[in-house]
Amino acid sequence: MKELVQKLSEQISNVETRSRNRTAEEYERFLHSIEVILTDIWLGKFIDNDYECRINRNVNWYSQNQRYRDPKITARQHLAVFEGFLSLGLIQITKEGYLDRDKNKGELTKYQARNELLDMLSEIEGNPFIHIKPNVDAESIFLRHKVNGETKLKEYVDDFKTNEMRNKLIKINKCLIRHWCDIDILDTQYVELQKQLLMDEEKQPIDFSKRILHRIFVNGSFEQGGRFFRGWWQNVPKDYRKHISIDRKPTCEFDYSQLNPNMIYKLESKDIGETDAYDRVFEGNHRDVVKKAFNAMIQSETPLIQKPKDINIDELDMSWKDLKEAIITAHKSIEHVFFKGKGNHLQFIDSNIAEGVMLQFVDKNIPILPIHDSFIMHHGYGYLGELEEAMRRSYYDIFKSDIGIKEEICSEIKVDKTTLNGNVEWDNIEFDHLLNADNDRSLWRDRNDEWDKYKQSK
Repeated sequence: MKELVQKLSEQISNVETRSRNRTAEEYERFLHSIEVILTDIWLGKFIDNDYECRINRNVNWYSQNQRYRDPKITARQHLAVFEGFLSLGLIQITKEGYLDRDKNKGELTKYQARNELLDMLSEIEGNPFIHIKPNVDAESIFLRHKVNGETKLKEYVDDFKTNEMRNKLIKINKCLIRHWCDIDILDTQYVELQKQLLMDEEKQPIDFSKRILHRIFVNGSFEQGGRFFRGWWQNVPKDYRKHISIDRKPTCEFDYSQLNPNMIYKLESKDIGETDAYDRVFEGNHRDVVKKAFNAMIQSETPLIQKPKDINIDELDMSWKDLKEAIITAHKSIEHVFFKGKGNHLQFIDSNIAEGVMLQFVDKNIPILPIHDSFIMHHGYGYLGELEEAMRRSYYDIFKSDIGIKEEICSEIKVDKTTLNGNVEWDNIEFDHLLNADNDRSLWRDRNDEWDKYKQSK
């Protein structure tokens, strides 16, 4: 990569029409921007052949929110590099970016590499997923707020609280990058999944280099939101999560039972009772719809006259208004909490619970993957009850009471005394699958082999 960066720096400089040479500092930034753009393209081709890279061409953007920016990137040098790549015919713009200030909408410019640049990148040995090491020292505590209806990053002054959160997150992230988490599916399934995620406006395709977490707060407050985001596994659809592996081993996922209702009732000093908080509406029928509606009613600051788009009530023989009233009737003792915008504060509490769960393991160099209020770990920690115990302990530390834990998803591989290739314990797997395992899962195998080589080299 370093050699390619140097080669391209000379080519770009030759096609530029600059009146003066770059200073030493400008030249270092220039080289850094070449490497950043090359790295994005290199990663993109490993993600999917149709992957489009993005760049912000708004000069003002590069001077905003310095806390969250790469300090080596400046608008002048970064955009000069991008224009240089275009002039050399190494990339092509696939969709021009735009900004509609009246509608608070916009998109970044999308681009792809041409074959000549792809051929250059193909000469780089290794897999970018493994060899691009996440920067655990970059800002990981994000604070967002809304300005004229648009969500923006907000600058803040560090204090004991933010420094403590950041230090804990650095500890968690350092543990994550010492291990390799992957998804053990057939090659054809992997390609299909990436295509599916590329088409989903609310998801990102799997990028295994995204191996660390960021904590994101909202509404300009460090007591609103605070959940952990940006781990690649959080983009994996639920049906695929049972195939996530950690250091080649199968995993399990455990989830809190009725976390939001339990927290609300405890905060309001009310007894939640023995009946499931969602099943008590319609006697357990349409539970998923009730759960979504309940949480939307907690999140919203207004009475929600219109039904949220992601809630489908077609299967219910009633209106949205009737559904709201049914939920309020079933939870009469906390009806004053609905439509008060409590959701983001509840997220802050459940993010503290999640932090507590993770810290119990990372001090022992044991990786754990959070998905808000559920956790994925090596299957042994689920079967032996250690994950469940850690989750109960973290909840108890805050609320001084117990809560139900359920096994959400677990790998289809069951443990017995049979071992395949000394790696993973298998059971009830058809013989044909074992014969074709390496061929059908070559992408998963190659990534894990590359990780093993990388670890040995370190």
